[in-house]
Amino acid sequence: MPLPILWLGAAAVSALAIKSAADERKQTYQARRLQSGAQRYGGERGKAVAIYPTDLFHSEVCVEPAIGSVVCCGIGGLFEHTGIWVGDNTIVELDGNGLIKPVSASRFLGNRSGDNIFVACDSNAVPLALPDIAERALGQIYQYQDYHLIENNCHQFVWHLFDQLKAPITSFSALNENLAKYYDRVIYWDLAKVE
Repeated sequence: MPLPILWLGAAAVSALAIKSAADERKQTYQARRLQSGAQRYGGERGKAVAIYPTDLFHSEVCVEPAIGSVVCCGIGGLFEHTGIWVGDNTIVELDGNGLIKPVSASRFLGNRSGDNIFVACDSNAVPLALPDIAERALGQIYQYQDYHLIENNCHQFVWHLFDQLKAPITSFSALNENLAKYYDRVIYWDLAKVE
């Protein structure tokens, strides 16, 4: 008899945690609307991202990616896959087989668990984008890299388009820190308006 009560208690605690996370996200969106000007990144570790990409809590902001934007989608609810928006509903990505290739937005989501694509924006919902980054990505199409889940993954590919010296990064978190420093902006992963 105590086991069902324990399950009910665990379910109630989980529901409260989810509601708390949703409320916190809503407060971040409300604070964002009150800001004038883009929120700068002060270099404080762990403060590079204000809104993370998640399919669980739908974004209140939907943004059309600009050419050269960094985009991402979820994988298994635990990881993110990143690429570069190059226009015409096309994203350049590093595939798990090492091939750098252009894919449609729907193909970018294919075989992944995420339902949405997110675009890195500043606090004013302006995509952090440079056309030069898109050109560099297009210049690498159909080349192969020695793919490795940790040491040479999609985040590394994206960052190398920004940093020609190829400073190593291994995680989505490190990519966010580097992008925040590069643009001097706190990152908001807004829902991408794609076809």
